[in-house]
Amino acid sequence: MAACVMLRCLSSNFTSALSLLSRSAQLPPTRLVSRPYLLRTLSTATQLPSALKFTDKHEWIRVEGGLGTVGISNFAQEALGDVVYCGLPEVGTQLAQADEFGALESVKAASELYSPLTGEVMEVNQLLADKPGLINKSCYKDGWLMKMTIAKPEELDALMDEKAYERYIRSMED
Repeated sequence: MAACVMLRCLSSNFTSALSLLSRSAQLPPTRLVSRPYLLRTLSTATQLPSALKFTDKHEWIRVEGGLGTVGISNFAQEALGDVVYCGLPEVGTQLAQADEFGALESVKAASELYSPLTGEVMEVNQLLADKPGLINKSCYKDGWLMKMTIAKPEELDALMDEKAYERYIRSMED
């Protein structure tokens, strides 16, 4: 009995779907393509999370709810190679924009880390103590370095957006 009811529902849904399809086939092709969701384009570039701002020292910051999450860019982690050590500041450390706040060591080199903004360190990524390679695997997500308050929001205006940062990297490679 239940199987009969299900078949009846499926056949009635199929019939209504079929009538919709036949009606859309009668529409001119321009009408079918004019929907915005049909005009999506594919991009081969790596998509960065929105609202990232970058420094000329290759740190990024994402501000959400008054707190900034800080990390290093993909360009920086590739240049460093496999990160084997990550030195981060203590929670409560007060930083001015461009202050050194830590260091990364890799199989290739060591690199200092600089604060993108003025503020207080609220949290550090404890996972990096045991797994510094997270910076290489997921520099924009799991490999973040610290979270900080934003004491001077106007400093964000001086940082580069994604497109400006890409131009900056290309200018370095020339």
